[in-house]
Amino acid sequence: MDFFEVVKSRRSVRMYRPDAVPRELLDKMFEAASCAPSAMNEQPWRYYVATGESRRRLGEIMVQGTHYLEEYMAVIGHDLDDQLLHWYTELGGAPVVIAATMPRVDDEFMRLNKHLSVGASIQNLLLAARDLGLGACNLTFSYWVSDEIAKLLGVPEDRVIIALISVGYPADGPVAVAEREHDIACYLD
Repeated sequence: MDFFEVVKSRRSVRMYRPDAVPRELLDKMFEAASCAPSAMNEQPWRYYVATGESRRRLGEIMVQGTHYLEEYMAVIGHDLDDQLLHWYTELGGAPVVIAATMPRVDDEFMRLNKHLSVGASIQNLLLAARDLGLGACNLTFSYWVSDEIAKLLGVPEDRVIIALISVGYPADGPVAVAEREHDIACYLD
């Protein structure tokens, strides 16, 4: 697939078929993720992959987070509808959930550099998933259960989970990509 076609057709997939994702495809996604730029070529990203039993147990942990999510939504003045609640508990039935991590750091500037670097790596991973015929969704998650998720996945204490990424074969057929704002640059002389 042409690069710009991949970029323009990438979308957040939120419903998946239960089909297993072959390890070879995941490896290709991580190869693409590893090619991202990073501050001082540090390559701070590490990914932890949950499939099978670990994926099932991750779902059990995420279910706990929905109670806190309901409280949070009430505080900010929004209702949590049943469809959204179900999605957060099941993550759309994704057979693979990937935790993106980075080193824990106290220095704000260093933390920002690591976040930007891992974000670039995640974008490469998402684009690779699209190119390989997979769907993926980069999501914020219930940080209040992040310690439990880290323990389940074996994430060392010197690392922090910054995102979860659901991956699988999309349950739906092609869906129109939302219109994007293209006038986003200010050119100066």
